[in-house]
Amino acid sequence: MTSQPARGQVFLVVGIGSHKGRDNRPYREYLLRAAADRHPVWLFEEDEPTWQSDYAVGHTVVDLFDTDAMIRAAGELAGRHGIVGVLCPDEAVLRHYAAIVDHLGLPGLTVAAAANCRDKMTTRRLLTAAGIAQPGFTTARTAREAHEAARKLGYPVVVKPRTLGASYGVVAVHRPEEMTGAFTVSTSAGYPGVPVPEDHLVEEFLTGPEISVDGTVFDGRYTPMFVAHKRVADAPYFVEVGHTVTGDDPLLRDASLVGMVEDAHRVLGITHATTHTEVKLTPRGPVIVEINGRPGGDLIPRLGELATGIDVGAASVDALVGRAPSIVATRSKTVSIRFLRPERDLILRSVDLTRTVALPGVVEAGPAAYPGAVLRCPPGDYQARYAYIIVEGADEKECAELLDRAERTVELDFEPLDDA
Repeated sequence: MTSQPARGQVFLVVGIGSHKGRDNRPYREYLLRAAADRHPVWLFEEDEPTWQSDYAVGHTVVDLFDTDAMIRAAGELAGRHGIVGVLCPDEAVLRHYAAIVDHLGLPGLTVAAAANCRDKMTTRRLLTAAGIAQPGFTTARTAREAHEAARKLGYPVVVKPRTLGASYGVVAVHRPEEMTGAFTVSTSAGYPGVPVPEDHLVEEFLTGPEISVDGTVFDGRYTPMFVAHKRVADAPYFVEVGHTVTGDDPLLRDASLVGMVEDAHRVLGITHATTHTEVKLTPRGPVIVEINGRPGGDLIPRLGELATGIDVGAASVDALVGRAPSIVATRSKTVSIRFLRPERDLILRSVDLTRTVALPGVVEAGPAAYPGAVLRCPPGDYQARYAYIIVEGADEKECAELLDRAERTVELDFEPLDDA
């Protein structure tokens, strides 16, 4: 189904509202706003848009995981109005979005580059062959093969699906007796519309802090924008529970780190995009975990803007229409986000953040799921959250203290699940 036509050329945004059952407006509205500030926006969505309609001149409802249908719809839209650029923030849809980019001959993530990023085994092979630091790795189709691979690599190891994101099915295995259960969890993980190869990665367990670097690539030149320091929980899983961004983070001036990330983008064939690169700072030096061909999730771009003044949405749109993005930090602050997660499986009734938002240091707080949402602990769900809180402090330590105080004021009402 297609809505009423727009006049003139449009900027196509694919899957901005595709996180079903979750409130994705806080996570993605900045991108849509930036696009609408620059061009008339057309949406490709799987369902009729809701909040997204405020920023769009029209939309098409299409299966985002049907490449041929997406290309046909894009061709029809280009024939009617012309398309100046295409943006997709959804990791799961990137390969299909890239097919549109290739078909229309526009700047953006190509099909080849998307495949190189989306398949973690391909990423590992390409970066290892180029001499870019990677964990030791192999693949396995059965728990027995995974155990043999881990024996050769040396425990602990990490087992993960090749094509999923958001830590779905990623499990740390510290002892041989844990492998069968861990491999079952990993091979049971899935995401609607995303095919998962039968062979799963078994790779070296990396120690050290984990960071992410959001940056833009324009005409093949990579520019870092900001660094986020990640917090994870729920071992043996890797559930992201928070991030901290400081505007003048010295890692942005670390030539070896930035050079490694830049080289990795070149090897993977990324020439026009805003990307999110995850890196472990190991005792032997930085090691790339993965490169995502879209802006960071988890409200990290929001933290980046608060900490640096850089408009990630504007940079993303500009790079995709062939305009050199302006990346100039105008301030340096320290901001942190924390995601509040259920301690048991539940059905959400409500979240009251009235007292939370009134606290000193709290910049923003909001619900992360709708009333009635089913929230499960991992491995039932790796992204179950009922609220988020953003604070600004003098440093990371003060931010953590502010978040602790703020979390205690959140009032959660829920119904326990009978099968919990």
